[in-house]
Amino acid sequence: MRRTRNAKIVATLGPASSDRDTVRRLFLAGVDVFRLNFSHGSADDHRARFAILRDLEQETGRPIGILADLQGPKLRVGTFADGPVMLAEGQAFRLDLDTAPGDVRRAGLPHPEIFAALVPGAELLLDDGRLRLVVERCGPEFAETRVVVGGKLSERKGVNVPGVVLPITALTAKDRRDLALALELGADWIALSFVQRPEDVAEARALIAGRAAIVSKLEKPSAVERLDEIVELSDAVMVARGDLGVELPAERVPGIQKRIVRACRHLGRPVIVATQMLESMVEAPVPTRAEASDVATAIYDGADAVMLSAESASGKHPVEAVDMMNRIVQQVEADPLYRQLIDASHSAARPGGDVAEAVCCAMRRAVSLLQASAIVCYTSSGHTSLRAARERPESPILSLTPSLAAARRLALAWGVHSVHTEDAADVGQMSEIACEISRREGFARSGQMIVAIAGVPFGTPGTTNLMRIATV
Repeated sequence: MRRTRNAKIVATLGPASSDRDTVRRLFLAGVDVFRLNFSHGSADDHRARFAILRDLEQETGRPIGILADLQGPKLRVGTFADGPVMLAEGQAFRLDLDTAPGDVRRAGLPHPEIFAALVPGAELLLDDGRLRLVVERCGPEFAETRVVVGGKLSERKGVNVPGVVLPITALTAKDRRDLALALELGADWIALSFVQRPEDVAEARALIAGRAAIVSKLEKPSAVERLDEIVELSDAVMVARGDLGVELPAERVPGIQKRIVRACRHLGRPVIVATQMLESMVEAPVPTRAEASDVATAIYDGADAVMLSAESASGKHPVEAVDMMNRIVQQVEADPLYRQLIDASHSAARPGGDVAEAVCCAMRRAVSLLQASAIVCYTSSGHTSLRAARERPESPILSLTPSLAAARRLALAWGVHSVHTEDAADVGQMSEIACEISRREGFARSGQMIVAIAGVPFGTPGTTNLMRIATV
């Protein structure tokens, strides 16, 4: 079950992909981490999908990561008395807390937190940015606006407020219920939506209390403004390009994507590039050439993972979409230019770094000089393997851990093939186990070299301090 690529694939389960056979085919086609979208589906739906994935893990003997994606706050306009209304450019339009059905002159907006943050000149985007309003006058319960870009407005359409930090938490009451369910079921990763500031990540971490790792979804301009702080506090990051593209001009999103990927690589946090990667495959059996190029660009930039949403959740060709993404990634990583770009974008170690950083830097150099067939990382928390992945070495990373939770989480990390196994007792046994599993898992043959890194004493998290070179 060894993957022949470094970048990972995340795929969303949904109505088109929740039966046992399809889930198995998705895994065999290349999925490393399965995303459960808590914006949709019942608790029973999620329980059933968890059970299928854990059964598949037992059947294949491979750790499978499960990502529970929380919905986050959804800001929407109210209802309309006589159906959708047409807003004309230049007309006045009022939004207020009144729950009465709206008309062409006004609509309810049942979110006092929005009015609390608005100032004259602020923009409001309705229906994924299709309509644009500018605030002329506002108060705690209303906003008088002017339509800048008009069109049809239906009830319950979404509202975005770009450039404004809203005084709301990233976790709604629904999110807290969903979080409790995800943790009860044993989710490996929790994706946090609507992150605006570092405090949102800290709040989630306090609730999760170490039971899962956190993926911060960067979909708000305010989060991009505090990028380094949020990345530092997160276990991984998702570039949520769909929502970013609503609140920011489309032409800015590619540059921001590259900036986020680089920040994550610098700090050693796994980064997922998501949204509309192979969107046309929701309907068509093949992607557009532009979509194939989009996936390839994320891989050339060094992203840890690329993600499928509707393509695998509700599309007509879920397995084909995964297979296509798998082939694109393999093709890119076989291109000599890929390694040149990865090496050129490598973040050099900073003076004053810790011992683990020094060991992993030495490992990267040793692998390159010796043309080692594999790097074997002994890790109890996953930290050592993540440090190794940050280096983007030329050889694959075989991660050995006694923690099944750590093995599952590492399914998201670049280049890491995780094996759940007992820890070594001493340095001599470390080499024996490393050589044996390298051969068994197809990473090395007799006579080839491997580079092993670990922490001594064994089984102590955060003590990476040893590198050993062995011949299989």
